[in-house]
Amino acid sequence: QVQLVESGGGLVQAGGSLRLSCATSGGTFGRYNMGWFRQAPGKERDIVASIRWSGGTTYYADSVKGRFTISRENTENTVYLQMMSLKPEDTAVYYCAADRAGWSRSTLGTRSYDYDDWGPGTQVTVSS
Repeated sequence: QVQLVESGGGLVQAGGSLRLSCATSGGTFGRYNMGWFRQAPGKERDIVASIRWSGGTTYYADSVKGRFTISRENTENTVYLQMMSLKPEDTAVYYCAADRAGWSRSTLGTRSYDYDDWGPGTQVTVSS
């Protein structure tokens, strides 16, 4: 089992930036596809971005394209989400997730059920 812990959330004004980190342990991080999801109150958990195990391919939800950047550092077992030009509608709990079979897949997962392990989440609040 993989343990994941997110950090970097907080309160920021609209137009501001935050950088989320997700530290992992207990597995072979370099073989996992990784994803960032978010869930606002009363809404479903949706994909924000994902990155292939090699770092060579990324996916972004349309709502964050051009504003968010996902990256990973395999030597540190960590995945990042740089968020810029934040909007009030970005307010949510942000979760990172690991797809342990990522090394064997030809595509990046975009659904919750594509991922095996989850962190507890970090709150991001964007004020207007």
